[in-house]
Amino acid sequence: MKVFKKVIWIVLLLALLIVGGSSMVVTNENEYSLIRQFGRIDHVITEAGISFKLPFVQSVEKLPNQTLLYDLSPSDVITSDKKTMICDSYILWRITDPLKFAQTLNSSVTVAESRLDTVIYNSTKNVISSTSQDEVISGRGGALAQSIVTNIGSTLDQYGIELLSYEIKQLDLPGDNKNAVYERMISERGNIAATYIAEGSSEAQMIRNSTDKEVTVLLSEAEKEAAILIAEGEAEYMRILSEAYADESKQEFYSFVRSLDALKISMTGNNKTIILSPDSPIAKIFYGQ
Repeated sequence: MKVFKKVIWIVLLLALLIVGGSSMVVTNENEYSLIRQFGRIDHVITEAGISFKLPFVQSVEKLPNQTLLYDLSPSDVITSDKKTMICDSYILWRITDPLKFAQTLNSSVTVAESRLDTVIYNSTKNVISSTSQDEVISGRGGALAQSIVTNIGSTLDQYGIELLSYEIKQLDLPGDNKNAVYERMISERGNIAATYIAEGSSEAQMIRNSTDKEVTVLLSEAEKEAAILIAEGEAEYMRILSEAYADESKQEFYSFVRSLDALKISMTGNNKTIILSPDSPIAKIFYGQ
């Protein structure tokens, strides 16, 4: 009888352990716990810790509660000028509404990635199809990626998904026309550079012409001013000379000085001998006549 009671207690203890284990739910920091009852979601546990469910009636399903990386497959996109480019990118995303995620995507990360692939490809195609190839190449950084994210908008909210980041790893040309496009772009940049050089040369010539004109005007005005000053100086000289000759007490002295000046001018060459006739004005001055 005692052995039978021990067996019963052991069976009850094992049953309690089994029931307790099946009713306990452990939720980690990086996961959600979805409690299902008869296949339908009864409630969602979002906080880490230990909780309980009805044993044998309710089941638990786990979903990731962390940032997930998805590397998208390289895809062909066509620009507004009908040029094909290859876009290789990746995204960072997370589940923000586990209930909506489970209802719309059957709690499958694989299904979610497939849906993300479709949404992001459509957005990339729409943005690049309205942009020329040159603009795509020049804006292959954050600006283009931001435009694609903006184009997606709130599309992913219906799946309980948040797009954290979209990054373009490579946005390149197909191998068969890459060299031709690069040569065309180099030629275009060369034409632009030649235009800038021509405009710069024209502007420089205009500046030189304007400067030469200003210099000519300044020189002309300076020469005019110098001529005026010379004329005024000569007039002043003639006035002083006239006043000097007008004074009878000084007439004889100035006549003597001017005679010497005239004699000096006439003495040219190596021969310094001058023969004056007695009636010469200069000889009269020397002889005191």
